[in-house]
Amino acid sequence: MIEIEYIVKDNNGIERFRTQDKKAADAYDRMLENAQRLAQLLRSDAVLPTLSEADMEELTIYLVRNAPIVERIFKGKTIETHPTPMWKDSESI
Repeated sequence: MIEIEYIVKDNNGIERFRTQDKKAADAYDRMLENAQRLAQLLRSDAVLPTLSEADMEELTIYLVRNAPIVERIFKGKTIETHPTPMWKDSESI
């Protein structure tokens, strides 16, 4: 029997996610890329200049994971008080 496993690593080569589902691996990789882009934007505009790299990573990943909720907020729509993240805790980084 052949098993294929997908491993998503960050830019530093640190393993962040492991799965046998290619779609899940691709989605997780996109999430990490989007969080990195968001962090670059916040750093280049000097937003939260004293925020540590670890805290910036945590913030941007949180915002990307909750993008649909953030979009609803930007559109002025109401949101649930307990949003459901895209990934379960067991799959968090």
